[in-house]
Amino acid sequence: MKVPNVQNIYCPKCNKHTEHKLKAFKSGKARALSIGTRSNIRKHKMGYGGKAKFTATVKKQNKKPSYLAECTVCQRKVYLITPKRMKKTELTALNK
Repeated sequence: MKVPNVQNIYCPKCNKHTEHKLKAFKSGKARALSIGTRSNIRKHKMGYGGKAKFTATVKKQNKKPSYLAECTVCQRKVYLITPKRMKKTELTALNK
């Protein structure tokens, strides 16, 4: 699906609809000291405990695309998450 890289959406800081520049959202690096990372290391990667079995989870085939939208007036950043799942999305410049 092609998504325009400039959209007119609501800005909570300006309290009105303004133009926003979109860019693809990428999650940051996982924290090394978070409880999930520490429990994973404790269960699977330490000592002579043999091979621990992971629980089998079926992953969904596609994700909901999320974007980081930056207001052109006040530079406030908001998340824009599309409510439908899709395999491919592409940010495109809109020709006027």
